[in-house]
Amino acid sequence: MAGEIDAILSDLLAATGASRVTLRRPLPGEHAFPVTNEALAPGVGSLRDEHTIDLRTQPVALEVAAGRQVVQDDCATAYDDPAFHRMREVYGGLAAQIVTPAARDGDVIGIVSLHQLGAPRKWTAAEIADCSDAAARLEALL
Repeated sequence: MAGEIDAILSDLLAATGASRVTLRRPLPGEHAFPVTNEALAPGVGSLRDEHTIDLRTQPVALEVAAGRQVVQDDCATAYDDPAFHRMREVYGGLAAQIVTPAARDGDVIGIVSLHQLGAPRKWTAAEIADCSDAAARLEALL
């Protein structure tokens, strides 16, 4: 299964030319969603060992927990929340993102995040659909 998950993330990274794609999955009995799988463009840092950001208070995580996809072309202007901007810095200069829930029976079982570092970008309808498709494919595997 891990190989299939990694292939879905790598395909999404290649299709979009973004910087990073991550899959977060819940820990049993907890509300934490650590990065379990990721695909990275050359030179982009991993988030697997990053545990300083409390996602439970992040505005994007709250939207995704409610089952909504979040599309941000320019993260710098998305929220005034200082914790959100600290997260952007810790995540390597997060400039744009698409964050999509993978859900089953109303419960979020995974979170697919597509990150663009450095400069904002306008996500296309096809890229947004690719993220939704990847989340649906992951739902079937998880």
